[in-house]
Order: sequence, then C-alpha cells, then structure tokens
Amino acid sequence: MDVPVDRPWLASYAPGVPSDIEVPEGSLVELLDRAVERFPRRTALDFFGAQTTHRELGDQVARGAGALRGLGVSAGDRVAIALPNCPQHVVAFYAVLRLGAIVVEHNPLYTREELEHQLADHEPIVAIVWDKIAATVQDVAPSGTTVVAVDLTAELPVRQRLALRLPIRKARETRAAMHAMVPGVARWEKLLRAAAPIAADYPRPRGDDIALLQYTGGTTGIPKAAMLTHRNLLANVVQSRAWVPDLIEGEEVFYAVIPLFHAYGLTLCLTAAVYMGATIVLFPRFDVDQVLDAVRRLPPTFLPGVPPIYPRLAKRAIERGVSLTSLRFSLSGAMPLPPETVTEWESVTRGLLVDGYGMTETSPIVVGNPLAPTRRAGAAGIPFPSTQARVADRNDTALDMPLGEPGELLVRGPQVFEGYWRRPRDTEAVLQSDGWLRTGDIVVMDEDGFITLVDRIKELILVGGFNVYPSQVEEVLKALPGVAEAAVVGARTASGEEVVAVVVPEPGVTLDPDQLREDARAHLAAYKVPKRIVVADELPKTAIGKLLRRELRDQVEIPSPPPPAAEPTEQG
Repeated sequence: MDVPVDRPWLASYAPGVPSDIEVPEGSLVELLDRAVERFPRRTALDFFGAQTTHRELGDQVARGAGALRGLGVSAGDRVAIALPNCPQHVVAFYAVLRLGAIVVEHNPLYTREELEHQLADHEPIVAIVWDKIAATVQDVAPSGTTVVAVDLTAELPVRQRLALRLPIRKARETRAAMHAMVPGVARWEKLLRAAAPIAADYPRPRGDDIALLQYTGGTTGIPKAAMLTHRNLLANVVQSRAWVPDLIEGEEVFYAVIPLFHAYGLTLCLTAAVYMGATIVLFPRFDVDQVLDAVRRLPPTFLPGVPPIYPRLAKRAIERGVSLTSLRFSLSGAMPLPPETVTEWESVTRGLLVDGYGMTETSPIVVGNPLAPTRRAGAAGIPFPSTQARVADRNDTALDMPLGEPGELLVRGPQVFEGYWRRPRDTEAVLQSDGWLRTGDIVVMDEDGFITLVDRIKELILVGGFNVYPSQVEEVLKALPGVAEAAVVGARTASGEEVVAVVVPEPGVTLDPDQLREDARAHLAAYKVPKRIVVADELPKTAIGKLLRRELRDQVEIPSPPPPAAEPTEQG
C-alpha cells in the first residue's frame, strides 16, 4: 500500500488493521444494546462462577437506570462509582450512562482525604460504593449526595454465599473482608429489586455528551478530572478492536484483572469487551491463584494487564500445572514492558503479548505494538488508526525534532479528551487549539514511526544545567547484582535538584548504598550518579502497579532547615 509521508507507521500495521476507523454514531449505551441483540444467551459476566447473560445484564441495567431515576438522577448529573471489579460495577456504569448522566470512577481503596477532594470537585448527586467504604463516603460526600451501598457477596454463587454464613473463623474473616453493614444508606440490591425498568423511549445520550470523568495526575500533583465523551470512548473501543482483527465477536473471554475504575481497564475490560459480545471474567483484586482457578473453569482468550502480572502468572501456572495456551492475545499497558517478560509469557501461552501506550486524556490508548512480526521489543509501538503523532521541541511545540532525537510527544485523534472538568487553564496548557494534545512524555521516533518512551517531562531531573532521565539511571541500578527494583527522583536542594535513588533488594540480599553508587559510576556520567541511595522494603505504587513518584519524592526529600532567627535590633 501507499504510505503517507506523514504516517510512515502504516507500513508496519498488522494485516487487516485499517489506517482509519469510523466512529459509530450514538453512545456507549448502544454497545450493550448491540450485545444483547446479537448474543442474548451468551454469558456476559462471570464472577467466581456466578454467570449473567447479556440479556440478563441488559435487564439489570434497565432496572438500575430506573432506580437511579427514582433517586433524582438525570442527564448531565454526576454519579460517583467506587467499586472493585464486580457485576454491580458493570450494571451501575451502563445504568448511569443510560440516563445521560456522567460516570465518575473512583478507586475504592482511596484514603478519606482523596475521596473527599474528588467528591467535592465533581459534586455527585448519587455515589454507588462498596459497602466497606460507605460510612466514609457518607461522612465526606457533599451535602445532598445519596450514598448507595453495594454488597459484593450478593453476586457470588449460591454455594459460596452460604459458605460465608458458616459459624467458622475463616468464613467470618472472608465475609468481613468483602462486606460491611452500614446503617442509614440505601442498598443497591434492594433498589434494583424494587425498581421498574427505564422506559425504552427515555432519551438517550448523544455522542458529544460527556460520559465519564476520569481523575488523573495523582502521581505528580493534584488530581484533575478528564472529560471523556461517548464519542471519545467509542473511538477508542473501535480502534482497539481494529488493532486485534483476529478477535471473534461473541466467542472471546476477557479476564478483567486490572481495575475497571482505571481508564485502561475500563476501555478494554468494560466497553470494548461489551462491544465484542465477550464474556468478562471479573476479579475484585489480582490474586494469582484465583486467576488460575478461573482458567480451569473458563479459559481466557484475551488478557489486558500490566507488566508485573505476566511473570507472576507464568511462574505460578507452571508450578500448578495450569495451561495458559487458550490465551491468544495479551495487551500490556501503564508502564514499559520488559522484552524478557514477553519472551517468558509467549513461551508459556504460545500466544502474543504486545504493549501499548496511552493516558487518561486519550481514552486511553494512542500507540500500540502491532500484533505482527513488525513489532519491536523496547518500543511503545506505533499510532493507532485515525491517530496522528509528532515529536516536538518541548520548549516550542511548533517545531518538530529530527528523527531519533528526544522531544515531547504530541497526539491528535478522535479519542483525545475535551478538557479538564472546571479547569480551563489546565486544559489550555495541554490541549492546543488545533487539536494536538501535549502528552508531557519525552520520546524518540524512528524513521518507521515507532515511538520509544524516554521519560516524563515532569520527572526530568535538572542537575547543573544537564538533563537526567530517571529511567536511564533506573535501568543501570536494576542491572546491578542484588537489586530487585529501583526508582529515581529529583530531590529539591538549596542549589537546585539532586538525583536520589530508592532500591529494593532481592530476597535475602543486603545492599550497600555506597557500593551501589560506586558500581553505577562505571555506567553513568558523574552528574547522573545518585547523590543518595536509599534501601527500602518496597516502592509506593498505585493499584495497577504504577510507581507513585510524588509520594516517593516526599519520602526522600530532606526538609529545609528553618531560617535563623532575626537578630534583635536596637530601638533608637
């Protein structure tokens, strides 16, 4: 095919992947309608063996929408959802959208302060939350918010529900970990039983309506809510589907081991899976043995994940004698994918594992490695269909950097967000008038259009006028004997910044920070060698395993001494 000069990456697309996609008209609600119509009897959700068909899911969503309407929810209202992966999460998500209201996803493990900030920011009319945190949400939610508690155990298979009621210690502990009684709040299960389904002719949302507020930026600053329209999310669903043309609608089994409240999990395991008419196997948290138990019951065909889960699953599967060969495709995101992880995973599954790149502001995927021999280890990949990308001078984004030179990645496409909720200045800082989004990531692009991540601009450390890329220093440290993990940040000093590293030793190993610094000198310029190395038991991470650099920086920074007291002056 003829490859446009401005899109050289099209030559590396896998067979069957189109250069451009057509975004469907309508909303995400039609995804579920489509699945119900085409695959009514096929299992839509599996939760520890309890199964829900697409038709049953459609009925529950209609009742959920009716229940929320009864609570006063209407088009444009915000509804908070703070749930782990469970059937109620899926039902609540589509029920909110059916009314034309806006879903606001929250991590149910957030601290009280984090929940309070976000709830105050978007002012939900209803908050649908795990009953374990319902009391906290009730305390911190804005006045007028109706809190609805969800009991995870209500969707377990009957045998497991009965087992949890046994008067034995293990049953009590398991039930206490999953469920809590909270007086004074509405119960999701009761609301659905009592509600009439929403009328079929009730107005539906349009493509340009906001579907989702997704908070981002929590690892580097105060979280902001990205406004994603139905069209944004639909575009990324169709792009993701096009990227894996060999997926078969109505036959795939998606494992939801990454949180649905995260943009990556939401798109691949909630919206794209429903679009495919796939069975979604839901896991409230990532537990290796629970996943492998499910493999024996309902083998997966597609596994979206993050790099740390793949070696853990591969190793444990070999130990337990569980076959993973049903997995034809796996897609990794959120952080760089080590080539050795790809080799190990593909040797165990005989399927393909590639990585992708994106951000909340792009719904979230913009770049992926092709599922073809053209893929390149170490690279994030090439732009998705209908997506443009360029590498610009980070000080003047009107200027493009030469191929192979680092610069800021800018992207443009139908999946790019509308801006930040109630933050016009923050929006203007990243979203240019011509539609280009500044990602804040430093990358290089080669002549074929493959993009390799270097670092985030905000994570760049400036030492004596020289740029230090944390990832480069981290790779050197992780290659040293006895180092399991390493993270590098810039700590503020009176004269600027200094490079500080935190390392986690391998089990049974004692690390000497001075020796590590000395060993690093053989591989790094003097200004890149960490001034300090701190040995820690673990690194602070998000629910999907992403490093919390801001928290790490706070841990290693040395507080500035107070200014000296002023000398007393003589009174004239």
